Amino acid sequence: MRTYWVYILASQRNGTLYIGVTGDLSRRIWEHREGIFPGFTKKYDVHKLVWCEAFNNFDDAITCEKRMKKWNRKWKLRLIAERNPEWEDLSQSFTG
Repeated sequence: MRTYWVYILASQRNGTLYIGVTGDLSRRIWEHREGIFPGFTKKYDVHKLVWCEAFNNFDDAITCEKRMKKWNRKWKLRLIAERNPEWEDLSQSFTG
């Protein structure tokens, strides 16, 4: 069974946030870090994985991502603080 991930990247603690969805979290984090694609995360140096959640169904992951993108900033910060109060970079768990 394939796993899909909704994730939040940050430029720094309480910094610029980016929400995305992927089927390969380690690859996608690497792409963000390396600046493979032009866009928001490259422009604002947003590459620190501060939150993620796994889904078994792609549609559920997309629905979650779209819903979270509509949230106000305060809700996103609260979500991060609940699971990752120190704003540690969680990517080591996925990239080795």
